[in-house]
Amino acid sequence: MIVDRAIYEGGSRRDCGDLADELRRLREGPDDGGFLWIGLKDPTEEEFSGVDTELGIHPLAVEDALETGGAGRRRPKVEHYDGLVFVVLSPLRYIDRTSDIETGELMVFVGDRFVVTVRRGELSPLDGVRRSLEADPQRLALGPFAVLHEVLDRTVDGYLAIDREVEQDLDEMESVVFSPERTDTASIYALKREVLEFRRAVVPLADPLRMLHSSPRSPVPDGELRLLLRDVADHLVAVIDHVETYDSLLSGILDAYLAQVSVQQNDDMRKISAWVAIAAVPTLIAGIYGMNFTHMPELDWTYGYPLTVGLMAGVCGTLYGLFRRAGWL
Repeated sequence: MIVDRAIYEGGSRRDCGDLADELRRLREGPDDGGFLWIGLKDPTEEEFSGVDTELGIHPLAVEDALETGGAGRRRPKVEHYDGLVFVVLSPLRYIDRTSDIETGELMVFVGDRFVVTVRRGELSPLDGVRRSLEADPQRLALGPFAVLHEVLDRTVDGYLAIDREVEQDLDEMESVVFSPERTDTASIYALKREVLEFRRAVVPLADPLRMLHSSPRSPVPDGELRLLLRDVADHLVAVIDHVETYDSLLSGILDAYLAQVSVQQNDDMRKISAWVAIAAVPTLIAGIYGMNFTHMPELDWTYGYPLTVGLMAGVCGTLYGLFRRAGWL
């Protein structure tokens, strides 16, 4: 559905009439940064086709935008289509209760005097974007790429917030693994999956965002907008560096945990083996005297029983001392 649509001229908003007529008037008028902004949420094919017909969006971009497969399944990217810039983003949200990272999907079409934002699902950084820009006429007057910058900035700000949460989760996981507390591989693997989800959202965006602010082929006008996009790109690079570090640290934590488990199992096996060896001596002696032979002279000896019991106790005590000295018990 169409959430909102408006015309922005000179940094001010006015109501939008027929899309084709408004767009034609903007293109025929002076180049003062005026543009049309349409916001869509979970549009059907018919709803999107209505906007596409009026704005003339490239068919390949339309096909890509209508492709289904679930939020977060599409790879973040920036593509050019004959004067149109098509951007796919994966906004993220951290869920405190479960420490999970939820992935959404956001698309932005920037063309000649228009911008279309499309969000799928409830997760979106667009809340307040329009109000923020409308409160800053100077920035809004920079044109449709000002909207793209604001959307990118909000998305990367979300990444920075999640970066802090993941760093805290990683510190807690590291403390648990290297402490007497018990943990399991499932919790480590779950955090590693969240880091991979995070990585899948941020890493593919680095090169396209760098192209937007530094490439001679960038459709973004030189000046303030490129400086703003460079600032966003710097924040994204910092997040990517952290994510790569988290991935490596989690792999190291998992290896360390498995090594600890292996060492613990070896310790347990040594203890079990030591006690089995100690128990084997009295078992052997008791087994001999349990054979019920007819002629066993020592059974008639007055000191036969206490001597046998003493021998078992002495040998068991000696073995216990040797195993303690060796660190097996």
